[in-house]
Amino acid sequence: MKNFNLGDIVKMKKQHPCGINAWEIIRTGADIKIKCTGCGRIVMIPRNKFEKDLKQILESKQENNE
Repeated sequence: MKNFNLGDIVKMKKQHPCGINAWEIIRTGADIKIKCTGCGRIVMIPRNKFEKDLKQILESKQENNE
């Protein structure tokens, strides 16, 4: 299981149709809500699909706060 938190910027397997591959996590739970950093579109996906499609954490909000 990968560690991710609210506010983290993540890279997913597939990029958004606008051409950006960076997403901000805006809600966690059974479903994960992510927002495209390019166009601002919000997408909600099940946690297991999110964890499967997550490639890397580009910017961690937790590291910035410490």
